[in-house]
Amino acid sequence: MNKKDTQTQGVWESYYGPNLGYVQEQYERYVEDPESVDETFRKLFQQWGAPPIAPAEQITVNAVSNVVQIDGNLLKKGVNAGKLVWNIRTYGHLAADIDPLGIIPKPDTRVLELELYGLTQSDLAAVPASLMWDGAPENVRTGWEAIQKLRQTYTGTIAYEFSHVHDTEERVWLNRHVESGNFPTPMSETEKVNLLERLIEVEQFEEFLQRTFVGQRRFSIEGIDVLVPMLDELVRSMSDEGAEHVLMGMAHRGRLNVLAHVLGKPYEKIFSEFHHSPNKKLFPSEGSMGINFGWTGDVKYHLGAKRVLEDGSIVQTRITLANNPSHLEFVNPVVEGFARAAQEDRTQPGYPQQDVNKAATVLIHGDSAFPGEGIVAETLNFNKLPGFQNGGTIHIIANNNIGFTTESRDSRSTHYASDLAKGYEIPIVHVNADDPEACIAAIRLACEYRNNFKKDFLIDLVGYRRYGHNETDDPDTTQPLIYDKVRKHPRVASIYADVLIQNGMVNQEQNNRAIQAVQNRMKEAYDQIKDKEQEPVSPYQQTPAEDRIKAIKTGVELSTLREINTHLLKRPSDFQVYPKLQRILERRETALNDGEKVDWSLAETLAFASILADGKPIRITGQDAERATFAHRNLVLHDTKNGSTFCPLHELPQAKASFAIYNSPLSEASVLGFEYGYNVYSPETLVIWEAQFGDFSNCAQVITDQFISAGRSKWGQKSSLVLLLPHGYEGQGPEHSSARLERFLQLGGEENFTVVSLTSAAQYFHLLRRQAALTESEDTRPLIVMSPKSLIRNSRVASNGQELSEGQFKRVLEQPGLGKQPERVERLVLCSGKIAIELEEALDKEEDAKDWLHILRVEQLYPFPELEVQEILARYANVKEILWVQEEPENMGAWRYIEPHLRKLAPQAAPVNYNGRSERSSTASGFQQVHSFEQQQIISTALNQKK
Repeated sequence: MNKKDTQTQGVWESYYGPNLGYVQEQYERYVEDPESVDETFRKLFQQWGAPPIAPAEQITVNAVSNVVQIDGNLLKKGVNAGKLVWNIRTYGHLAADIDPLGIIPKPDTRVLELELYGLTQSDLAAVPASLMWDGAPENVRTGWEAIQKLRQTYTGTIAYEFSHVHDTEERVWLNRHVESGNFPTPMSETEKVNLLERLIEVEQFEEFLQRTFVGQRRFSIEGIDVLVPMLDELVRSMSDEGAEHVLMGMAHRGRLNVLAHVLGKPYEKIFSEFHHSPNKKLFPSEGSMGINFGWTGDVKYHLGAKRVLEDGSIVQTRITLANNPSHLEFVNPVVEGFARAAQEDRTQPGYPQQDVNKAATVLIHGDSAFPGEGIVAETLNFNKLPGFQNGGTIHIIANNNIGFTTESRDSRSTHYASDLAKGYEIPIVHVNADDPEACIAAIRLACEYRNNFKKDFLIDLVGYRRYGHNETDDPDTTQPLIYDKVRKHPRVASIYADVLIQNGMVNQEQNNRAIQAVQNRMKEAYDQIKDKEQEPVSPYQQTPAEDRIKAIKTGVELSTLREINTHLLKRPSDFQVYPKLQRILERRETALNDGEKVDWSLAETLAFASILADGKPIRITGQDAERATFAHRNLVLHDTKNGSTFCPLHELPQAKASFAIYNSPLSEASVLGFEYGYNVYSPETLVIWEAQFGDFSNCAQVITDQFISAGRSKWGQKSSLVLLLPHGYEGQGPEHSSARLERFLQLGGEENFTVVSLTSAAQYFHLLRRQAALTESEDTRPLIVMSPKSLIRNSRVASNGQELSEGQFKRVLEQPGLGKQPERVERLVLCSGKIAIELEEALDKEEDAKDWLHILRVEQLYPFPELEVQEILARYANVKEILWVQEEPENMGAWRYIEPHLRKLAPQAAPVNYNGRSERSSTASGFQQVHSFEQQQIISTALNQKK
């Protein structure tokens, strides 16, 4: 036997049994088509030729065809060995050690056992590892060693769920990463000691608060203490990758610890908020910072913070923790909006230029809230949507296996709290919160995946809750067995200290000194504030803004508007617009000529164009924002031949800023939250959200209540967000009539936003331009527009060009042709929106002069235009009746809000009466004939003089 034969025989010696049969099968395929086998086999056969024939007891030879036949039993074992490997990857998490207390019910893990596959240890020992495990480490030689190593990888204190990730490249990357033998990257001794010191800080902070502020609520982090060093690692990793912004959202559990240690909020400030908090007997649920000093403020564990990180970073990184109400997960879309705003350059025309590396997002969820709150799924759906994706969010479930007092079996129908994420193909890692090094490895994997693939990643941080829902709650009433274990369970700082002591990295004396040093720092901080009187918190002062707002010039020179309009009608020569739409657009060409009118949609487009020309970026979204629900906007045109799109505002030569317009998903709460967050983080941008119908905003009520209406008062968080809410009684039934005007008016306070219902295109033009001019100013506030439906195309709403070039938004309009003889006016009608146009139409049909009547259109409902109404009333000394007219039922619309304002201003001899639909539980009738009858009755009553 020559030397080469000897080498060849040596190569094949490790292949026998089912393995050798498999190799021979691959060789037969290789002979027919080399590309049909894996590259590893191609190289093997090219270098060493054909494998030897299997021993006689394993094969038979068909005497007729001379074809080698492999023992079917051996092949079955080979196939089953492959199944076992796959199932360890897929289901290994079921057997993982991820439960610090051992309270999670044990799942069925037989799918990981050899017996299920008819395999034995000797069977696997006869198979080379490389055939079962592509990419097995060099020190893993046999199939048995491969199975042992894979089980160790997938069933340790980190558990992986990747099989639901459909993208092959991503799934292979994930599996190979964790199976490489190089993951997790070993931490240096210095990193381990620093990790211990951080855990000590986290623990001692909570201990200090517990001892010093007995009975006060703080929603401690204890049980998932490692969350803080995980966030430290995330910030460091993202900063090293060049992120200029790290945006965080979380509920109240652990928030104070995150504020202190990740955001760098001084201990003195936090202790001061506890030291001077209100009497807890008077505020049993949530003591509020500043509540004793005459403003609202918010509780300390809802507050956000900002920090700029510079030490050792590639870039200066701004860390932001968003303010958050107790509506747990509703901060999620707000933070996503922060990130998108931070990533975009809005200084050039066209769509903003996005760089997803500029900002990174982390959302910390509750284990009950993540599957329980629908807003979570709505926000996860942003993952790949063009107008909303931000290059990947890292999600961490702060999983203490209890929500309020509810155990997992009562709070979700899924095995894991994280299972919702599988539907969005988000990789999931479960990790034991008592293994700090595993937790750091998990966050490093998450950051690396996010930076590589620009997609979401989820870490299920499994721990426990040391106290009840808050520190005054006794959890033994509902979880006696769990809390018996909690009391006996060592804290993670102690667990990890023992590990480092055993490994000789620290000693007990060093550990004790570290604890004492942290305690001393906190005591010093507390001593600085305990004897000081709390300085009164500066309340949000509402300064009179009307004079400043009135001074804003919103008119645009007619020549400029005509030039803009000409450019808006241009498009590429080969672009084919839908013929019907083309005819509509062509009619706009002369709209600014003398004797012509500008309708609602053109007024909006001209407002947008002129705002862009002023250098203000615009972002507008909604379920049909590109064309609008009523097909009036059409700012994204579609080529009828090839489906390509064109937006005229992107090619406008006068534009000096970006224009973003996106159709949103069929979601209200998440999209409105996103737009609010985008606007807060980019205050220079005019951000608009349009509801498909106004009442769809019902689904976003939490965002309206907690953020839009109260964010400035609670957190000093300013917004200029515009809500366009189609509103008007057209006989379309209960769900498409009312934008629930009454709810916004009820929320009005401290001039927190502006609520309008307009009756002319010029008014809309000036209002949009005014809102854009107010962005970034102290007078900025959200704008709620009861936008029209049928009025969009009503000629009575259209305005001439001069009305756009001159004047400004007027809070009250008087009906032309009425009130010319003030001494004869006996009835003063006040109304708003569509009913005003219907009254005008009815007046035009009557021949009799209405010198006894005057009509005021209250275009701005909140803040109520008291001065304007008062000045008008002063002209009509003989008024015998003031009548409020509305379409909505008496218990809805503006009546209950506006009645006390009118009574305050009305002359003593003039009663204030109501004319509209009677009280209803439903917003509108579903019968067209009933609607029409009621509408006509309202108009007749308003216009007929009392006898």
